[in-house]
Amino acid sequence: MEFEQKYLSVSEISNSIKYTLETNFETVKVVGEISNFKPHAASGHWYFTLKDDKAQINCTMWNSLNSRVFFKPQDGMKVVLTGKVSVYIPRGTYSLDARLMVPMGEGELQAAFEKLKRKLEAEGLFDKSVKKEIPEFPQKIGIVTAVDSAAMKDMVSVATRRYPLVNIVVVPTKVQGAGAAEEIVRGIEQLNKRTDIETIIVARGGGSIEDLWAFNEEIVARAIYKSKIPIISGVGHEIDYTIADFVADLRAITPTAAMELATPDLSNVEAFLSDFIYDTEEKLLTIIEDYKNEVSSLIDSYGFRIIKDNIKSHFQYIDNLIYKLNNRIESNIKNYKTELLLHTKTLAANDINSVLKKGYAIVKQNSRVIERKEGLEEKNSFTIKFYDGEISIN
Repeated sequence: MEFEQKYLSVSEISNSIKYTLETNFETVKVVGEISNFKPHAASGHWYFTLKDDKAQINCTMWNSLNSRVFFKPQDGMKVVLTGKVSVYIPRGTYSLDARLMVPMGEGELQAAFEKLKRKLEAEGLFDKSVKKEIPEFPQKIGIVTAVDSAAMKDMVSVATRRYPLVNIVVVPTKVQGAGAAEEIVRGIEQLNKRTDIETIIVARGGGSIEDLWAFNEEIVARAIYKSKIPIISGVGHEIDYTIADFVADLRAITPTAAMELATPDLSNVEAFLSDFIYDTEEKLLTIIEDYKNEVSSLIDSYGFRIIKDNIKSHFQYIDNLIYKLNNRIESNIKNYKTELLLHTKTLAANDINSVLKKGYAIVKQNSRVIERKEGLEEKNSFTIKFYDGEISIN
């Protein structure tokens, strides 16, 4: 008797395994440690391994889902993943498609915080030598925070009360949850493109370590460090510390305190100016009086009296010179007038018409005056000019 044996193809058994796994593990929560974390540069998808001390499973978290994760996963961090098991038939492998990711308690976030803190501190991002000075009297302050938050209202109230001369430029930003870190970075970069912002405040109110986590992201820390404009960090309450606090040029215990550090108190400024004006006026009056007394003393001294006498003597000498000079000029003018009169009379006496009037005549031939008999050409015509006219002789 022969028995017909049933065979399964590779595809059939793979499909059966896929159906079984994906049906029975449609929604699972898995705890493990992240390793080989690799975010894809182009797509933004996350690829990593979740492991414990005995096994590991490949994981994928698509960009549409990982954008809701409020922290940046790191190798060695323990997390809780919620997702489904997925089988990839061509390779016969299974993996976990993650939908949600949360840290395994605050301890994991604190460990990530300390790890990043050590890394950035070793790079010199916390050094006091690179801290920029906060302007004492800023004209414009930029704020990176949630525009409708209580922290924003408190900062505006403080600025209005303390220093109403300042202008505030707000970049509305998410301050917690997925995408908050990227928005904070964009806010800092946007304010740095302007040339009129003198101080930046990065702030939000208090909350849990998860709420404040955006300010513990490496991209935020590096954006603060690269800022050309000095930054004050006012995140959380007095007991809350974030990576942003260590990188910022100045840390404030609250957003309200950040605005107080960024602005002078107008009443103190007015008091200072009043005291300065009063002290300056008194000092100037004292200095002027001292110089006045010194000048008076010098003028009344023997040396100055000699100088005044010498000046007076030279004035008299100059007056005498001027008197003599005027007399000399007047005498010369008188002499010149007399001499001019004589010359005028001489010229008048020798005027050609006066000579002709006395009975003399002028003989001209060929347009020239004939002064001697020898010069007259008797055969040619000539003219004789008298006082009362002239005649031509041919």
